[in-house]
Amino acid sequence: MTREAFERELHRLKDDVVRMGTRAGEAIHRAVEALKARDVAMAEQVIAEDDAIDALHFELEQRCMQLLATQQPMAGDLRTIASVFAITIDLERMADHAEGISRAVKRLAGEPLVKPLVDIPRMEVQVQEMIRDTLEAFRSHDAALAKRAAAKDDAVDDLRNRVLHDLLDIMIKDPQTVPRAMELLIVARHLERAADHITNVCERIVYIATGELRELNV
Repeated sequence: MTREAFERELHRLKDDVVRMGTRAGEAIHRAVEALKARDVAMAEQVIAEDDAIDALHFELEQRCMQLLATQQPMAGDLRTIASVFAITIDLERMADHAEGISRAVKRLAGEPLVKPLVDIPRMEVQVQEMIRDTLEAFRSHDAALAKRAAAKDDAVDDLRNRVLHDLLDIMIKDPQTVPRAMELLIVARHLERAADHITNVCERIVYIATGELRELNV
């Protein structure tokens, strides 16, 4: 492979990472929309589409391994390839959280919600903002934008704590609500963990841009 061909493949690899991240974000959005609408069919569609994201993850990993095995990438390119390998793992797990939310929607089918959905949709909005900024930071190797995106994880954590507090109060007052309240707690946990994976991606973007690999939001 010539240097020109290598750069084309690396560019294509990065484009496909953005595509995978976009699909993971869309899956999370549809899962929360399914919860809001109590739409089991939409939830089942999200679950079914997870296999395609898994397949893209494996494809990207294989392409990373092929580039590492057949080329001698320079330091910056080596950081990018190694980081893409790690990023695809986090993106695949984000999609898994969309699937987990969708399974909670199915378990809640036909059951009234224990409280109006307020903070969970707000969590999803924050997660989508993180995804959008993170993918833009990845495209442009913008370490500052990646750090700002990761910082939004605190808002997601605060909302998750609010959901936990409200649902605990409901369960204490009426133990019969426990199974349904627990499903909403599971949804909030999935969104919190999705934000954590986005933060991991941001750490890799900072590494690509600066050569410094460290935890964000510590």
